[in-house]
Formats: sequence, C-alpha cells, structure tokens
Amino acid sequence: MKKLKPLLIAALLIPVIAGCGGTGAASAGGGAKTVTVYTADGLADWYKTRFEAFTAKTGIKVQTVEAGSGEVVSRLAKEQSNPQADVVVTLPPFIQKASKDGLLQKYAVPGSEHVTSVKSDDYVAVANNYLCFIANKQAGTPKSFEELLDPRFKGKLQYSTPGQAGDGTAVLILLQHLMGKQGALDYLRKLETNNVGPSASTGKLQPKVSKGELLVANGDVQMNLSSISVDKSAFGIFFPAGPDGKKTTIALPYVMGLATGAPNSDGGKQLMDYLLTTEAQQTLTSDAFGLPARTDVKPTDANFQAVQQSMTGVEAWSPDWNAVLTDLDADVAAYTKAIQG
Repeated sequence: MKKLKPLLIAALLIPVIAGCGGTGAASAGGGAKTVTVYTADGLADWYKTRFEAFTAKTGIKVQTVEAGSGEVVSRLAKEQSNPQADVVVTLPPFIQKASKDGLLQKYAVPGSEHVTSVKSDDYVAVANNYLCFIANKQAGTPKSFEELLDPRFKGKLQYSTPGQAGDGTAVLILLQHLMGKQGALDYLRKLETNNVGPSASTGKLQPKVSKGELLVANGDVQMNLSSISVDKSAFGIFFPAGPDGKKTTIALPYVMGLATGAPNSDGGKQLMDYLLTTEAQQTLTSDAFGLPARTDVKPTDANFQAVQQSMTGVEAWSPDWNAVLTDLDADVAAYTKAIQG
C-alpha cells in the first residue's frame, strides 16, 4: 500500500498469494482452512516461504491482498459491516490509526515481549525496516535533500504520497524532524518543481527508477535491497543529509494486528504466532532483507551484512507514532495545500 493528478488514489489491491479466488476467508472456498492477510507491499519474498511453511505445518492456506499502507487500513474500515481480512500488516502511523478506529482486536502474540520497537495490546512489529531513497545509476548519489532541488531532477523525481503510503508519510515526518513543520512544507513546495506527482504505493516507483524513467524516488531499505538482489534493479540506496549535514533516517517497521471481526480469527492468531517465532524471524534477512522484530534473534547472513553496510554512518530516529497520528490529518492537509500553492 502516482502521477500529478487529483490527490485521490485508486485502490489497487492485487492478490499476491491466493489459496483460492476472492478476497476474504469466507469467499476463498477454504472456510476455516484459509487466512486472509491485508498487507502493505514489500514482504512478498518472505511471505512466500513463510506461508508455504505455515501451510505445511497447519494445513491452513494463506491468501494475501497487497496495497499501499493507507489503503490497507481504508479497506478494513470500508468492510466493517462485512469483514474480509483476518490479519493486517502495515506501517506506522496507519497501524495506530487502525487501532484508534477499532479495526483491530487485542491479542498478545507469543514472543512479543522480545519486541522493543512498535507494539501495543492490539499490534506488534513483525519486521524492522528504515526509510531510504533510491537513485538510478546515471543520477549518481545525491548528497543532501538540498541537492534534490537541482533542476536536473525536474520530471525525474517522485516520492509516494504522505497520508497514502507509509514510506511517503515517513518522508514528511522525517523532514519535519530535520527542518521543523514549516521548514518541511517550504522544502516540499520547492521540491514540487521536480516531482512527477502522487503515488499511492512506494513499491511501484522501483521499476521506474531502475528503467531510468525516474532518477530518484523514496523507498525503504528492506524492499529496495530485495529488489536489487532479486529483480537486479539498476539503482542504489542513499540517505540524503539534512540541513545539519548529518544523514538521518526514520525507523519504519512492518506491524501486524488481528482484524476486528476476522472471519478466521483462530487461523489469524496461528499465523501471527508463527510469524513471530524465532524460526520465522531468523529467515527475514535471508529471504527478504528484513530485520527481525525480535531482539533475541541475531542474524549473521550475507543479507544482514548488506543491510548493516547500507546504513553505515546513518542515524536512525524513532518518532512517537501516536503523536504523529494525532497531527496526521492536519499535517497532510497542510502538505496538500503547500504543494498546490
């Protein structure tokens, strides 16, 4: 969960792994033997291996519906009278919004005591991750946010939409942290000269940068390193320096919760339990360049080393996501006004 058009984003929900047709457990034909996951994009490689292992262990099939982070939660809200999802995986602050709006059930996932990033009584981080930017090889490696204002990026730069995509919202939050709220709006107003336009899904920017249609886009470390490795994408990861000359990023974990009114609540709980086991967590880096949410899981594989190397010299900042959510509507409205002005 993309062009400069109205800020309304169409719901592009793509079945990624389907045990059967339909978009919910009730319509999947598998009844209690199917679990439906609504998820932000990025973890498909990990899901493939883990869901196959989960099905082998339990006999329960998993079908996944993928969208932008905000759209995942919007769909949950629209379906309250007829719930289709069992488990939701999305990014902050959208998981906090789902909680606030009563779209999640309270559930203590075994092993959650070992998670120290984002968690509450109705959600818990399942994979740690960080905001980054990507640049096509011909763009070099931009050094700073200021450099992204350079005219050479006009019509060749795009970032996913704050309030719609998790990574795009993180761009706004990070800039607020680095420049103050008004400073962030002033900067994004200037950047709009180069920006192609809105994008509901960060993942859809990757092939555009790889092909050279774009030179620069926002992304996240896990998804981008996976794309470089699996899809042989022709871009590199970078972290632009802020006004203080330091490279700072924002911690942006994937977070899961059990949907209110889940058609297969028991199966959903079993899947969440499994995804937070040390067995599953240990495979996050090797399968998909993700970082374990559990602090007692210590990967040492080559992919983990690649993640660590990519973030050398970068400071990771973790905001108060509940505070972010409180101001989100006003901040997005101010952002929309700023770029349209």
